[in-house]
Amino acid sequence: MSTNNDISIYWIRNDLRISDNLALLKSSEFNNVIPIFILDNVNSEENNLGGASRWWLHNSLKKLNSKFDNKISFYKGDPIQIFKDIEKKLELNAVFWNRSYEPWSIERDKKIKKYLTDKNIKVYSYNSSLLWEPTEILKSDKTPYKVFTPFYRKGCLVHSEPRLPRENANLNHLIKDENNIMTINSLGLLDKFNWYENFDNHWNVGEEGALEKLQIFLSDGLDGYKNGRNFPMKQNVSQLSPHLHFGEISPNKVWYESNKYKKIYSEKDVSHFQSELAWREFSYYLLFHFPHIINENLQSKFDNFEWDNNLQNLERWKKGETGYPIIDAGMRELWNTGYMHNRVRMIVGSFLVKNLLLHWKSGERWFWDCLVDADLASNTASWQWVAGTGADAAPYFRIFNPVTQGVKFDPQGEYIKKHVPELKDLDIKYLYSPWEASTQELEKANIFLGQNYPHPIIDLKDSRNKALENFSNL
Repeated sequence: MSTNNDISIYWIRNDLRISDNLALLKSSEFNNVIPIFILDNVNSEENNLGGASRWWLHNSLKKLNSKFDNKISFYKGDPIQIFKDIEKKLELNAVFWNRSYEPWSIERDKKIKKYLTDKNIKVYSYNSSLLWEPTEILKSDKTPYKVFTPFYRKGCLVHSEPRLPRENANLNHLIKDENNIMTINSLGLLDKFNWYENFDNHWNVGEEGALEKLQIFLSDGLDGYKNGRNFPMKQNVSQLSPHLHFGEISPNKVWYESNKYKKIYSEKDVSHFQSELAWREFSYYLLFHFPHIINENLQSKFDNFEWDNNLQNLERWKKGETGYPIIDAGMRELWNTGYMHNRVRMIVGSFLVKNLLLHWKSGERWFWDCLVDADLASNTASWQWVAGTGADAAPYFRIFNPVTQGVKFDPQGEYIKKHVPELKDLDIKYLYSPWEASTQELEKANIFLGQNYPHPIIDLKDSRNKALENFSNL
């Protein structure tokens, strides 16, 4: 493919790993490979990275650059212009990248590919982040699926097995572009206000951290996954989502490593875990085929829904000061760790949309800024699901009760007490609804409603009835 003087570029995106990285692997067939990273803060518009994502990216890039012997060249700005500048300085033969599936990145990449090919520079792109290409899974009438189960069972599983993971790339051909003087710190990823100071205690960012997290889950969490995954204090969640989002591990690696346990654990647990990987695929699939869902309801009838606009309630939800312990625990976990258990995400999402009657987009934006696994496809699809406005969504009239959900999925109150420590001494009988406790019970636990823990900001029954009334008016 190449001669001694040939130069290729490997464009790093959300593929911050060496193993099973098709673009990196193929680029290494050239004798001289310049790895570059571009912080695109132009084309993404309102979807520029949130604060938690920037923290993760900063740390992951540092680790990858160390693996690359500090040979990554860093850029910030519009990739189209940056490639034009690079092309004028270097005699490029080829550019390699792994595909992105956000609408804005697809349009950007088309423009870059046209520019480079017009200059007789070859462009090679690969799917290194999804198990199945969104273009290849269609119904018999050639239209895209909108319901998960047929998408997965009739589409994905019938179409093909996911490709096998590939070997590690050879890094001996990497060279540094000496014209580039920008550093990781120059990208300005870290907020000046160090609100993420506790994140280091919860995450081992990078490829090694991803592989470690996978092994811990396979050993300790996959057995009993199907039922245990709903309980926030159990170990039956992988917490691989940020590692998958930033491409520190491939879904193919996760799929085939979990496959090995079908004869060790219950096949139902393994299959259910793999179906959750497929939900991630479904989110990307929906984003690819229905890109308007970023800002618009997939079910357009909800465009006429009567939302509230109580910004004070929104702020109290964000801060975990709603007076509903399971809600407050989830929102505080999010702020302090950059993560929230999936079951709790559904509970706090339902509360925002169906009790506070706030538009799902306001919750999606907060999650976008605070989650280390903030992912445009998954975040959008999940919020539209819980709001009842999306594909295969929970019916709008399915409204999670935060009290009964807390009792069911945090039966010992460990999760609430961990994240809402002011309630740790309250009798379990009242832990999920402190307002029902007598003044004597509250004082015994050193709780003074309205002072060191809030009264409920809304009545569950009244707000539920209001939501159903608004829904019936559609």
